Amino acid sequence: MFLALIIRLLRPGGRAAVVLPDGSLFGEGVKTRIKEHLLQECNLHTIIRLPNSVFRPYASIGTNLLFFEKGTPTQHIWFWDHQVPEGQKAYSMTRPIRLDHLADCAAWWGGPGRQDSARAWRVTAEQVKARGFNLDIRNPHIVAEPLGDPEELLQTLTQARAEATELRDRIRALLSESLLSHPPERGQDGA
Repeated sequence: MFLALIIRLLRPGGRAAVVLPDGSLFGEGVKTRIKEHLLQECNLHTIIRLPNSVFRPYASIGTNLLFFEKGTPTQHIWFWDHQVPEGQKAYSMTRPIRLDHLADCAAWWGGPGRQDSARAWRVTAEQVKARGFNLDIRNPHIVAEPLGDPEELLQTLTQARAEATELRDRIRALLSESLLSHPPERGQDGA
């Protein structure tokens, strides 16, 4: 509803940048109608997808920056996939996102013309409409690594469970043996 209020309060030509969690980009019902309204009333020109760790420890869900201008309907939307800097696994309180981490995005944004790249892609408003106004569009340049052969994965899982059971039984035996050889001392009152 916050997004609907922003759209309503913007004057024609007014610009906005909004931070939204991933869950706002997909979903049905009212969410769909709000996104449809956004694309009809405003030019949603850019969505910057941030990693899950940007707001840790307060929230660990993906976050998006939406940039739009009221007055003309959306024709296409550019997406930028922000990555955690190389050598860093995630953002944290001790290693937060910094302005210089967005330098490549700023160069792409303000350059001579936006280009499709490993981190940037463009979709049309028609494509979004065909997806039921789902704006949760993953980077098409990133190919998901295959999880592996299901039979091999099940075999690995079965083996890991057997090893865990064996270790648990060995620990249980060691504890029992220890308690038998060193029974707990009883107090003066026989307890």
